[in-house]
Amino acid sequence: MAASLPTFGFLLDIDGVLVRGHRVIPAALEAFHRLLNPQGQLRVPVVFVTNAGNVLQHRKAQELSALLGCKVEPDQVILSHSPLKLFAQYHDKRMLVSGQGPVVENARALGFRNVVTVEELRMAFPVLDMVDLERRPTATPLLRSDFPAIEGVLLLGEPVRWETSLQLIVDVLLSNGNPGTGLATAPYPHLPVLASNMDLLWMAEAKMPRFGHGTFLLCLEAIYQKLTGKELHYEALMGKPSLLTYRYAEQLIRQQAERRGWTAPIRRLYAVGDNPMSDVYGANLFHQYLQMAERGVQAERQGAGGPQKQWPSATRSCVSILVCTGVHRPGEPGSREQPFHGHRDFGFSPALLQASHVVSDVHAAVRLAFREEGWP
Repeated sequence: MAASLPTFGFLLDIDGVLVRGHRVIPAALEAFHRLLNPQGQLRVPVVFVTNAGNVLQHRKAQELSALLGCKVEPDQVILSHSPLKLFAQYHDKRMLVSGQGPVVENARALGFRNVVTVEELRMAFPVLDMVDLERRPTATPLLRSDFPAIEGVLLLGEPVRWETSLQLIVDVLLSNGNPGTGLATAPYPHLPVLASNMDLLWMAEAKMPRFGHGTFLLCLEAIYQKLTGKELHYEALMGKPSLLTYRYAEQLIRQQAERRGWTAPIRRLYAVGDNPMSDVYGANLFHQYLQMAERGVQAERQGAGGPQKQWPSATRSCVSILVCTGVHRPGEPGSREQPFHGHRDFGFSPALLQASHVVSDVHAAVRLAFREEGWP
């Protein structure tokens, strides 16, 4: 049967496509009923690509397994910061890490061996965090001279106390990693900043979208620009819609197919998401990259891209499918009338916001892909 060896795979967003908050979307269960064979195994390679980052990879896989009723392996889940595993040149540097939840465990899983949390920095220098009156020190503590210098900043996801994180991250950048001392002139270029998840908004249970890590980055960039007159620079900026994230996902799709013994090359990827700016824009940008690579044209670097290693690729196209169960709402004004919600470092091309297909939900997306591929 033609369906025995897949030549296509799926890149599935999670929030707004498979779940809303902690509730599974019913169409996701129908979709996976179609994606699984009678033995409960996937019929085609599937990778879950989320811009979430404040969670451990294996925990996310366990959560998806429970919600979807099928075994999801950790290496099928790409968090926004997963490609940071490739940035070995920073793994031994002393990095200030921002986010919430298991930030230290996540940083170490990515290869970073020497990390300091914002809370640890605040405890070392209590006079830096002054917004919350109840957390201000009642006596002036002695200045510490034994605290090793910070060598870079790692932004894994939105923190809880934004004012504390914004203040201390800026302190580190303006002091060249020595926030207890300060410098008369801010160094520029500043210390390396590596960030993941550029989503301005994301969809939970509320009727309107919620602030994402992209909103936090916007605040940080605006503060740094206002204080220094210079632009905050990222050594790495990943998560959808960055090319690096899609190239990394393609690599995992290929590895998954090889493990299953599927020898036919994976020629087409179907990227299903609910956010035009991250999911559709990213998938179309990746499709554009694949088309240019096939013609032997060097693709333009979009955003801070990090390692530029060219992985071997059999993939020829990426099809963007927009669902209506999350951020995108049917009947919204056209993209040309909408404000640009993407990150500053990504040039805005309105054409890349146009999905190849718009469908009601992820089950309809899977049916569409199967129909396109001639699968039952």
